[in-house]
Amino acid sequence: MSKIMKRLVFYVLGLFLLSLGVSLSIQAGLGVSPVSSLAYAFALTTGLSIGFTTVIANVLFIVIQVLINKRIALNEFVGQLIISFLFGFFMDATLLFVQLLPTPETIFTRIVFLIVSLFVVATGLIGYFTAKLPLMPYDALTHVFSEKFNLKFSKTKISSDLINVCVAGAICLIFIQSLGSIGIGTLVAAYFIGKILGWMIKHYQQPLQYWVYKTEGLSKES
Repeated sequence: MSKIMKRLVFYVLGLFLLSLGVSLSIQAGLGVSPVSSLAYAFALTTGLSIGFTTVIANVLFIVIQVLINKRIALNEFVGQLIISFLFGFFMDATLLFVQLLPTPETIFTRIVFLIVSLFVVATGLIGYFTAKLPLMPYDALTHVFSEKFNLKFSKTKISSDLINVCVAGAICLIFIQSLGSIGIGTLVAAYFIGKILGWMIKHYQQPLQYWVYKTEGLSKES
C-alpha cells in the first residue's frame, strides 16, 4: 500500500471513529464533547439530523475563518467542505448504528457509554492527526485564531472550546429551556480526551508513523 493510501485510510478511519465516539456520547445522554456541542445543539433545537447540523456548524466555522482572514484559498475551502460532508455522513451513520444498541437506562450504563466514547474519540484523533491531511473546519479555525492573535494553540483551543460550549448552551436554553447538549459529559470529555490522547500518542504514535511514513515519520516527529 502506498504512503498516500495509508494516510487516507488513517484519515477516513479517524473521522469515522470520531463520529462514532460522538454518537456514543449522545446515546449516553450526559453531554457531548465541546467540539460537537454546537452541532448537537442545532440538532436538538431544529429537529434536523445530527449529520446535517454537523455540516451547518462546520460551514459556519469556515465562514468565520474567511471573516477573520478576509480570504481563504479555494483548495482549502473545497477540502474543508468535503470533510464537513464526509463527517456529517459518518455522524448520521454511526448514530443510527449506536441507536441499535441497548439504550443505556441506568446511570452506570450511561457512564460506561461515556467512558467508551472518550477512548473511541481519542483513537479517532490519533488516526486523524497521524494522517497529516487537511484539518476539519473547527480545528482549522482554532489555528486561524492562534495565528491571528499570536496565541499559543493550547490556550486558543481551550478558548475555542469554551466559546463553542457557551454558544451551544445559550441556544439550548433559549429554544428548549435546558442545557441540551451540555452536561457533565462535556466537562469530562474536555478534560479526559486530551489526557487519553496524550497517553496514546506516547505509546502508539511512533509505531503508527513508522508504518505510514517508514523512517521519514520517525525523523519528522522525533
